[in-house]
Amino acid sequence: MISTIITILFAVIFQGATLWFCRGLKFSVRRLCYASLACALTIVLSYIYIPLPTGSSIACCTVLPLMVLAAVTDYRLAMFSGWVCGVLVMFLVPGWQPVHWGQIFVEQMVCFSCLGYTTIFGAQNRGRLLCGALLASVLKIVGHILSGVLFFSQNAWAGWGAWGYSLAYNLSSTVPECAISIVLLLLLPLGALRRAASKGGAL
Repeated sequence: MISTIITILFAVIFQGATLWFCRGLKFSVRRLCYASLACALTIVLSYIYIPLPTGSSIACCTVLPLMVLAAVTDYRLAMFSGWVCGVLVMFLVPGWQPVHWGQIFVEQMVCFSCLGYTTIFGAQNRGRLLCGALLASVLKIVGHILSGVLFFSQNAWAGWGAWGYSLAYNLSSTVPECAISIVLLLLLPLGALRRAASKGGAL
């Protein structure tokens, strides 16, 4: 019961905050093209992964495209794209098997839109970008862990319990992926990418 309350509170607070941050978001053909490209890359990268003994897997930097979208364009666009991507993954990624309708709001709609928080503190320097990327990663990890506790506790290994199983399963896969993606994000020439993205008109 406590796990359910914690999960519901997290999902409601997160979605409410994200909707508030997305206020004033404007679309253009250019923005929609960038968002579509980020979603497509996310889905393609999800097909490349390293299986782990825990039963989970380390995906090939699926969080990076939306992080880059936030850093190059607008964190609000990345949040919105994350919602769209979360829905598309359910239909386009093999092996995704929902066990409850609530999983969509706790996991799918959280663990992609949260990547927009990468530039919530700004992208003027690497320090702010790192703080935002860490926040986005933590939100993603928490979403996966709570989803595992609430919806996949029946898969827990003997003696581990729902929390122990979910922590081991999700930390083993999500932490390495996020860490590698953050390093790559900080190494990218984001200033040049922003100039190239805005060339020919305002974003």
